[in-house]
Amino acid sequence: MSASVEAVIERIEVSPEPRVDWLVAIPAAIGGGVRSMLAALGRSARFLGETAAAARDVSTWWPEALQQAMRLGVESLPIALLIAVFTGVVLALLASYSFTGAVPLYFVGTLVEKTITLELAPVLTGLALAGRVGANIAAELGTMRVTEQVDALETLCYDPLSYLVVPRVIASAVMFPVIVAAAVVVGVVSAWASSVVLLHLATSEFAKGVRLFFETFDVEYGIVKSASFGFSVALIGCRRGLRAAGGAVGVGRAATSAVVYSAVLILVLDAFWAVTWLLGRGPTT
Repeated sequence: MSASVEAVIERIEVSPEPRVDWLVAIPAAIGGGVRSMLAALGRSARFLGETAAAARDVSTWWPEALQQAMRLGVESLPIALLIAVFTGVVLALLASYSFTGAVPLYFVGTLVEKTITLELAPVLTGLALAGRVGANIAAELGTMRVTEQVDALETLCYDPLSYLVVPRVIASAVMFPVIVAAAVVVGVVSAWASSVVLLHLATSEFAKGVRLFFETFDVEYGIVKSASFGFSVALIGCRRGLRAAGGAVGVGRAATSAVVYSAVLILVLDAFWAVTWLLGRGPTT
């Protein structure tokens, strides 16, 4: 009996450790990640569809949309204009530095107009407002969620999407282009002033550069792009806010994630519009 027990103990001691089957573990981890991503996309698409359906209740969201346009749009104007002022100054100086001795200096106006209108005003303003508007919406709705105010609205037969989400999304989608248009004007004027004062460029020369390759498409492109930014920022802020849980910590996480996701989506949409509209497009004659 003792010999058989010793043999069993010896086999246990020399038996190899159980090995991890990486051929199974790695595909399983990848599959789990893909499944989670697809589930998140599905929930986001469902939220978007429910929001679109809730937009039919105009009598509920219209009064709130006007208030949200003031809070999210008009009150965000100063920060956007401040960014535009310094962007115009820097662009004018960079253009003059790049063109010195090689290109006529009036091309400063061309570069400033194209760069601000097509790219910098929509993107920089969108990123700045993603922090202000996105965090504001997520924190506000997150606080309402954790304090059960959203549940109270449902008890009073109010649709939270019609009352809370739709007015914020519409207000942002409408006001972002207005803010960006103002930022474009201020940015170009700032570049003109810095060109006249610092570069001693005549106003007629700067205006010549602005008019040289100006197209109405430049404005259309910037306005449409900024509207998509505003729609996305508000929608992400609403979704993250309504999913908040866990008190103040949950509200903080919702606001942080809303800013991060909004910034990433702005850059993705920026690339999307560039590939969709700019790829293969040449100046009109």
